[in-house]
Amino acid sequence: MDKDTLYYDGACPLCRAEIGKLGRHSSNNLCLVDIHQMDEDNAVPDREALLSRLHLRTADGEWLTGLDANIRAWHHTPFRRLWRVLAWPLIRPFAALAYETWLKLRARRN
Repeated sequence: MDKDTLYYDGACPLCRAEIGKLGRHSSNNLCLVDIHQMDEDNAVPDREALLSRLHLRTADGEWLTGLDANIRAWHHTPFRRLWRVLAWPLIRPFAALAYETWLKLRARRN
């Protein structure tokens, strides 16, 4: 695998909106995969796990989830410096809380 692969929920309007922005600005080193359009693949987590939070498989095979997956995905865009800030030690707990809150709001909408 020579690209990072981001797995997203294409049935979620909020997810589609963010992925649309990400897709417009990302480099060719990021592959975007709609979970609902993919074939069964034993090399990826099951569909329920993929739908529970954002997953990204790096080019070297490492799995990142949630906030880490989001930060890594946006590193493929010109906005990488802005997103890198979310991983800073003093900001990360608040960014993680915001992501977890977003997941709960997303679950209510679906």
